Amino acid sequence: MIDNPFLLYGYEGPEYFCDREEETQQLIESMHNGANITLISPRRMGKSGLIHHTFRYIKENNSDFRCFYIDLYPTRSLADFVTLLGKAVIGQLDTPVQKAEGFVTKFFRSTQLTLGVDPYTNLPQMSLSFAPQNSQHTLEEIFAYIAQSGVDCYIALDEFQQIGEYREDNVEAILRSLLEHIHNVHIIFSGSKQHVMDVMFSSPKHPFYRSTERMHLGPLDESKYYAFACRFLDKKNVSLSEEVFHHIYEQADGVTWYIQAVLHRLYRLSDIEVTESVVQQAVVTIIKSEEDDYKKQYHHLTLVQAVLLRAVAVEGRVKQPTAGDFVKKYHLRSASSVQRALAGLVEDEYLYPTDEGYIVYDRFMAIWLRTFE
Repeated sequence: MIDNPFLLYGYEGPEYFCDREEETQQLIESMHNGANITLISPRRMGKSGLIHHTFRYIKENNSDFRCFYIDLYPTRSLADFVTLLGKAVIGQLDTPVQKAEGFVTKFFRSTQLTLGVDPYTNLPQMSLSFAPQNSQHTLEEIFAYIAQSGVDCYIALDEFQQIGEYREDNVEAILRSLLEHIHNVHIIFSGSKQHVMDVMFSSPKHPFYRSTERMHLGPLDESKYYAFACRFLDKKNVSLSEEVFHHIYEQADGVTWYIQAVLHRLYRLSDIEVTESVVQQAVVTIIKSEEDDYKKQYHHLTLVQAVLLRAVAVEGRVKQPTAGDFVKKYHLRSASSVQRALAGLVEDEYLYPTDEGYIVYDRFMAIWLRTFE
């Protein structure tokens, strides 16, 4: 039972998932036809939800297929990567006979496998341990295990750009060489740092150069999102006009999570007509809950970064932060100091570059910065 249908995290099924019908079909058709996918979007646009939604559809239409979602964001090395992949996959592709014969423990030579029970779910859980220097060998064994199963496996490697941060510098090449020879694996390489993902998959210097179909995830269709919102709000007798929803949509630049956060607040109400002032109060409440964190982040920036970040928030969108007029208007030191500050803010995901200019990545933080004293 879902208390609030406007989910902020996780995926709870198609009833609570808005649209993305074309994107879902595109992912399925591409992978069914043998193509791997590079899926790129800013954080909080809904790419993880789209992946889970697509995997649900795949499993419902063929129970023999296996789908694995792996979030690489917390990983820092190839060993971390191998551990997550191994825990997700090992033991999931055995036949009943193989399970009875303990096939999986015999198959893996470089890894010590232990079958236990997850203390939170009471479900079987495979743990594995291996020497970090054996990471590549263990990875080879995992993909060999997948290949020998013959089972169609759909694997999402979310926040894939993280492998560029690993201390090992050959992970892309290792993965590319392994995937070239396995035909029952379909991969979604998903990432939120567009410039990094673009280099990985568009530069001739990188192993994955032009090896996938590209897909950029944009905002949800506003009219479909409005209909989705009203379907749930109507049950609480909460009236939301198209004009007020448009205000919410524009304020969040169409980014799913921020719209969901406002709708999540509005759903707590009953028997009310939502006005822009009601929306504003909801936004203020959300921002107050995040204010301490915003202050900590802001005060850890350099002086130039702090001034630049706030200037972009005030402007809303800045095409050329190093332009003389902009530098002068906000009393920034010089174009070169702005360029250095800009690079750091983009790298740390305070600012996000779009075709129309730079914006503050966190839309609520942008509102807070405009009012912060």
